[in-house]
Amino acid sequence: MKLLFLTDNFPPEVNAPANRTYEHCREWVRSGVDVTVITCAPNFPKGKVYEGYKNKLYQTEIIDGIKVIRVWSYITANEGFVKRILDYISFAVASFIAGLFVKTDLIVATSPQFFTALSGWLLSIFKRKKWIFEVRDLWPESIMAVGAMKRNRAIRFFEWLEIRMYKSADYIVVVTDAFKKKIIAKGIDAGKISVFKNGANLELFIPQPKDVELESSLGLKNKFVFAYIGTHGMAHGLSFILDAIKPLETSHPDLVFLFIGDGAEKKSLLKQAENLNLKNAVFVDSIGKKEIVSYLSLMDAALVNLIKSDTFLTVIPSKIFEAAAMEKPILLGLQGETQGIIQKYNAGVCFEPENENDFYRAIEEIIQPEIYSQTKVGSRSLVQDFDRSKIANEMLECLQEV
Repeated sequence: MKLLFLTDNFPPEVNAPANRTYEHCREWVRSGVDVTVITCAPNFPKGKVYEGYKNKLYQTEIIDGIKVIRVWSYITANEGFVKRILDYISFAVASFIAGLFVKTDLIVATSPQFFTALSGWLLSIFKRKKWIFEVRDLWPESIMAVGAMKRNRAIRFFEWLEIRMYKSADYIVVVTDAFKKKIIAKGIDAGKISVFKNGANLELFIPQPKDVELESSLGLKNKFVFAYIGTHGMAHGLSFILDAIKPLETSHPDLVFLFIGDGAEKKSLLKQAENLNLKNAVFVDSIGKKEIVSYLSLMDAALVNLIKSDTFLTVIPSKIFEAAAMEKPILLGLQGETQGIIQKYNAGVCFEPENENDFYRAIEEIIQPEIYSQTKVGSRSLVQDFDRSKIANEMLECLQEV
């Protein structure tokens, strides 16, 4: 079987979309599938091409048996709505052109970069092949949730196009149960939608002692570390966290909050921390895949947070699975489906997003030795049901039946 996968993000980028696509494609190659990925030059989130790569018209490489085609795109930092739309459209056009010359039996295109899915749809028409729409975000709903755009003619057009793509897709893969329900509510046949949630690479994320040298270099020795690892964007509510942790400097001097990553809000967050004169916040830029486990080892609990919005009741951040694989309890500022998972496995403590009092209550709870020990056990239990390799193989069986 020959499979063509379209995605904006792919290693050496280390965000959730890149990790999911790579780990799924790697498993499929191991199962004998001939996988070709069309992506762009790695640049997320700073909008700077990674060392060793160039933003060329067309270049190829092999990564763990996956044939990777990188095409030119307009590259910009993960900030500014218009520039990002130009980025997405340019990749859609380039991936479509490159895809015309790839022999395949099946096409998979992944959102939330909406135009990537559009490229997959058009390729299916021109190549007369079936296509799978992998929905990792409900776009354009999600951009309205963070206030990037209000409902106008452009949004209404995107919503119309969204429905057209759902209907045209031969099959739809979503990452949460709530996504499936929302798409069904739009009039799409439930029989052509399957849920394959995110998970953790259990070959990579293994419980281990803290990296003592790294711990010392970051000034985290003898501290209880809450770590947020991921995009610092409009949706992630980190400004609220910075405001909330200021009083903890006095009441809980042994607590430190570690923020790792980059994004549209990183500069303003650094400025906010400076204005607050925060002593209990440590910022680190994005790190490579090889370093991620060392940094994860430093945290005593993972901080997973989003702004308060009904849209985010449907999402499940993949970072909860990686933290669980490292047997780290989760301090969750998110309601909906994710909260249900954390509570089901007793893998952490939840608080209402952007509710300061509830945030303090959750911190007091999770640092209690008995509760902390219980949630570590819960994290271990959770990840057994979210092994990425198993999920990838189950998804492949589904694709082969389309």
